[in-house]
Amino acid sequence: MTRAVLSLGSNLGDRLAHLRSAVSAFGDSVLLVSGVYETPPWGDADQPAYLNAVLLAEDPAATPYDWLERARVAERAAGRSRDPQRRFGPRTLDVDVVAVWADGDEPVLSDDPELTLPHPRAHLRAFVLRPWIDIQPYGRLPGHGWLTDLLNTPPAADDALDLRPRPDLAIESTA
Repeated sequence: MTRAVLSLGSNLGDRLAHLRSAVSAFGDSVLLVSGVYETPPWGDADQPAYLNAVLLAEDPAATPYDWLERARVAERAAGRSRDPQRRFGPRTLDVDVVAVWADGDEPVLSDDPELTLPHPRAHLRAFVLRPWIDIQPYGRLPGHGWLTDLLNTPPAADDALDLRPRPDLAIESTA
């Protein structure tokens, strides 16, 4: 069995609908979904604001690469197109596999360029850490530490000041 934390983001089109479609794409494996946060773009400021959320999923048969494939399927279903000239550019949907744990709560570590685990920049991103704290207040990012400590350390601490909770927007799985 594996358990995964996945980060969701959208800043093009119907942003909330794209997040909802991603949650639905993971179906019955979804255990928890965070609140929604509106965030400024990261890494490329010339684009609209994002809606971000995090989900926790579990599947007895899923490998880490299965989580990656499900993420890509959800992105394609939302019409995601990648612009090689704008790595951090706008997108209808971005689904990142942040961390995966195997049986016995053992974190899966990988330096494969196709799927690096944990996500190599998650500890720097308030838009990942803050929603993750919603669903796992005592969570730890493997190899980096407690989520709350990471969120209170620059540069995430600086970016956290620009996060805006959106309690008026809810994501629920329709699976």
